[in-house]
Amino acid sequence: MIEELPPRSSHSVGFKLSGKLHDEDYKTFVPRLDAMITQDGKVRVLAWFHDFHGWDAHALWDDIKFSTTHCTTIERIALVGESKWEAWMSKVCKPFTMAKIKYFDAADIEAAWQWLDSPEV
Repeated sequence: MIEELPPRSSHSVGFKLSGKLHDEDYKTFVPRLDAMITQDGKVRVLAWFHDFHGWDAHALWDDIKFSTTHCTTIERIALVGESKWEAWMSKVCKPFTMAKIKYFDAADIEAAWQWLDSPEV
């Protein structure tokens, strides 16, 4: 399931990803980001993996398509997780996007939001 988190600023959006993701999840998630990108040009995304169990085959394909079509429209990605494989995933994602990616432990979610909203360095 992908659940949108309460907004923190006009140019960043957060999502809580839990359980196993399915195609239906992307049918809500992708249009929401597309609307923000249309309005603002670029977006910053917080992805909080909470009790996350991965993707089914169709959702994995949706994720690959999303990454390739949005690689220039997402400015920063804060990955927030609870396990070592989620931290590892932040390194694996880097070649597939032009976004700056940074991993945060779940206990540091506030720091993740602050990083997303900080001015360019």
